[in-house]
Amino acid sequence: MKKNIYRLFAILALTYACSGHREDKRNIVPAPSTFYQNDGGSFKISANTRIIIQPETPELQQLADSLSAFISKASGFKVETMAFSTGESLDNYILLSTFQADSGYGKEGYKLKVEPNGILIHANTGAGIFYGIQSLKQLLPLEIFSGKAESIEVKSAYISDKPRFSYRGMHLDVSRHFFPVSFIKRYIDLLSFYKMNTFHWHLTDDNGWRIEIKKYPGLTEKSAWHVDRNNQLWNEVTPPQPGEKATVGGFYTQEEIREVVRYAASRYVTIIPEIEMPGHSCEVFAAYPNLSCKGDTLPVQPGTYWPNVDILCAGNDDVFTFIDDVLTEVADLFPGPYIHIGGDEADKTRWSACKKCQRRISAEHLKDEAGLQSWFIKRVEKMVTAKGKKMIGWDEILEGGLAPEATVMSWRGMEGGIEAAKMGHDVIMTPTSYCYFDYYQAEPEGEPLAIGGFVTLKKVYSFEPVPPVLNEMESRHILGAQGNVWTEFIATPEHAEYMAIPRMIALAEVNWTEKENRDYNDFIRRMDHQFAILDQLKVNYGKQSTRVDISLSRNESTGKLMVGMETELYKPEIRYTTDGNDPTATSVVYSAPFEIPASCTIKAAIFKEGKQLGKVSERAFALHSATGLKCEVSPAPSFKYQARGIQSLTDATLGSVNHNDGCWLGFEGDDIEITIDLGKEQMVRNIEVAFLQNLKAWIMLPKSIVLEVADFSGKYAQSNELSVSMVTPADTVLRNNLVIQVKKQNCRFIKLKIKNGGPLPANHLYPGEPAWLFIDEVVVN
Repeated sequence: MKKNIYRLFAILALTYACSGHREDKRNIVPAPSTFYQNDGGSFKISANTRIIIQPETPELQQLADSLSAFISKASGFKVETMAFSTGESLDNYILLSTFQADSGYGKEGYKLKVEPNGILIHANTGAGIFYGIQSLKQLLPLEIFSGKAESIEVKSAYISDKPRFSYRGMHLDVSRHFFPVSFIKRYIDLLSFYKMNTFHWHLTDDNGWRIEIKKYPGLTEKSAWHVDRNNQLWNEVTPPQPGEKATVGGFYTQEEIREVVRYAASRYVTIIPEIEMPGHSCEVFAAYPNLSCKGDTLPVQPGTYWPNVDILCAGNDDVFTFIDDVLTEVADLFPGPYIHIGGDEADKTRWSACKKCQRRISAEHLKDEAGLQSWFIKRVEKMVTAKGKKMIGWDEILEGGLAPEATVMSWRGMEGGIEAAKMGHDVIMTPTSYCYFDYYQAEPEGEPLAIGGFVTLKKVYSFEPVPPVLNEMESRHILGAQGNVWTEFIATPEHAEYMAIPRMIALAEVNWTEKENRDYNDFIRRMDHQFAILDQLKVNYGKQSTRVDISLSRNESTGKLMVGMETELYKPEIRYTTDGNDPTATSVVYSAPFEIPASCTIKAAIFKEGKQLGKVSERAFALHSATGLKCEVSPAPSFKYQARGIQSLTDATLGSVNHNDGCWLGFEGDDIEITIDLGKEQMVRNIEVAFLQNLKAWIMLPKSIVLEVADFSGKYAQSNELSVSMVTPADTVLRNNLVIQVKKQNCRFIKLKIKNGGPLPANHLYPGEPAWLFIDEVVVN
């Protein structure tokens, strides 16, 4: 045995001796740390090839058997697996080894070497070997993924690779719509192929309980089913009628869950189960109404349920017995270190009116219902810890403080993650603006109906999980990022694939590849090959956006305003006009940023072989006296709608009627104040300010605008006031350009005090809720 090991070590050392390497940008995703292509030929996998492992390594044997089965399915010939022995000559081999690996690989890194006589994958752990195999698969001919490979030849290459982040996750909501075990396995296959290592399984929510709990059979008998509303839009469903049978839904038996857990483990994927509490839990009351504040038996909701006021009663000790029992069974089913308890969007309406909850607030000396939420989470955390698990929750669980072991998922922007990291908590970044894959990924007109938002492939790829405000010690608490697929508008496996892929692949590279090694243009070049692989695997992936992003920036050396254009496609042919007419196949081809000396409307589209792909993109630019000047805004815009920052108010770029076009600053329920410094005193005739009206999206025009101006002294005086009314009919969606006249005087400073138009009116679906205020450009004439 010892002789075999030492000879193996000698062979490994010899294998790493390499020369004649040249750096190569092959098609692997995520991009490896180091990739060299050898000039020395290639290796051909045949029926005579052997997969060799070091002796007495059952984990490597399983990996070897899996690789052998993959090759056999693709080619029709069987590749033998065997343990290394002294008498064996290493020729025509695939060697998998964890013997005396470099500690620099870490737990998941690997080295992959392809030479004319064989292939070596070397790592510290089985996980590293697995990821090396995934890279090897991407080096193989495309036909191998369809099972039609007549020959399997791999060009000589050398890879040294390891991940940037330890947590690389994907989420799937199976409550809003239920998905079968077969799809859960396929989902795990896809995320593990791209070196993601965590599957966040959202198992319970208002629309269905999806996990068998032996002690509470009512959860799967009643709470897993709702009435059929499949022919209605999610946000327009009619409520269940008395006596109407609940026929839509489903759940996973405990044996099915164990099967999925084993399946995931064989692909080095850890599953995090999520059991929502105290909010998003009204499905429980279909079976156990005594756990609610009111005690009413409620039907499981077949569609949107907002505000979700019916939550677990924090004053009822039976609730905590129920939670403890459920978590006991969950902890037994899922061997991973985490249990996710939700904790988000807990409406306190019922608690405010509940005598039991009010007694709890008094008995525990809590300030209010917000304090009760914190007390609830801390009590649950003790249960989770007692079962040998760590608690994860959405960033609302930060309110009131947490134990150090708790991990925070930051979804409402980066702020929650920053706060948690500064407090010493581990953090998983999953902000809506980058990581919500239920949002539109391309122009809504050509896409299946989605919940809203706009998160393109490029936007996902641009995500940086570590905020620059964190120091080195705080940054270590950022474990990685996660993509979320909420399924309110996603009812089928095919649709779920469409929304997750390819954005999941972009996030995989964000998580795996070091920041300095990431390059979007190279990524989309490599994605051409990945799309070909996905075609072979018959994955229903989303189509890339054909939108042309038209932007304006100032050349720092010349001071000129330059228009730039970008798309998600690799080397696109962009044609454009500057006269407001639609581009044609004979219009000017964009090749580099160009100057615009005056206000204009630019239209652009992508063409291929004389045919236009997708719709024409349009951007209007209004050059004015404050273009590019510094401005201040108070309060700050919502993290969801920050455009390109507050300087978007003076960047000369005009927004469209689409509030997700990247030009609008959004403020939820706030009055706002904007100050612009013109740099010098000058005569101002008027101010133009554009606001958005889209009542369906909760966006209202302001009630009023007060204009104040000041000279160099900075002493402000009111110059004008404008009252504003909503444009009728109320469902009109428009960009409303308001003009405010300025009394004749020299101005250095301009201040706008804008009053929010909310709350939402009585005839709205959600009357009384805060209204959004959207503003794009402040034009100074």
